[in-house]
Amino acid sequence: MAVRPPPSDSAASDAEVMVSALLTASRLLMAVSARSLASVEESLTLPQFRMLVVLDTRGPLNLSQVAVELGVQPSTAMRMIDRLGAVGVVARSASATDRRTSLILLTGPGQRVVSEVTERRKQEIAGIVDAMPPGQRRHLVQALQAFTEAGGEPSVGTMPLPMGW
Repeated sequence: MAVRPPPSDSAASDAEVMVSALLTASRLLMAVSARSLASVEESLTLPQFRMLVVLDTRGPLNLSQVAVELGVQPSTAMRMIDRLGAVGVVARSASATDRRTSLILLTGPGQRVVSEVTERRKQEIAGIVDAMPPGQRRHLVQALQAFTEAGGEPSVGTMPLPMGW
C-alpha cells in the first residue's frame, strides 16, 4: 500500500482558506434560510424544514430512509414526523410493496411551504448575487456546483449561465 506524502503547507493553507470562506458563506446562507422560513411559517424549525425539502426532492421515504437523509436517529426522525404530521405538512401512507412499511410523504400544504420558502430564498440570494462583481459570478457557480456534487446534494435545477458571466 502506497503511503501518501503529507500535504504541502501551501495545500493545507489553501484548504484552510477555502474552509473558512465556506463557513462564512454558510453563515450567510443559514441566515437567509432562517429569514425565509420565518417569513412563511414561523412554527417550523430549520431541521423540520430540511425534512420537508428532503421529501420534496426525493419523494416518499420510509422512516429509516428519512433518518439517513437527515443524519439523525430513527427515533428523532419519528418525533419530527409526528410534529410535522400534526400540522398537516407530511402524511404517512402504507407502502404499495410492503404493507408493514409506512412511507412519509409531503402533503399539498407541505409542498406550498417548500415552494414559498424556496421562492423567498431565491429572491434574497438573487439580491446578493446582483451585488457581486459580474466577473466573479461564473467562478462562484462552478465552485458551488462542484462543492454540492462532492457533498451529494441534488441540484435544484440547472440553467445555462447568462451571456457575460
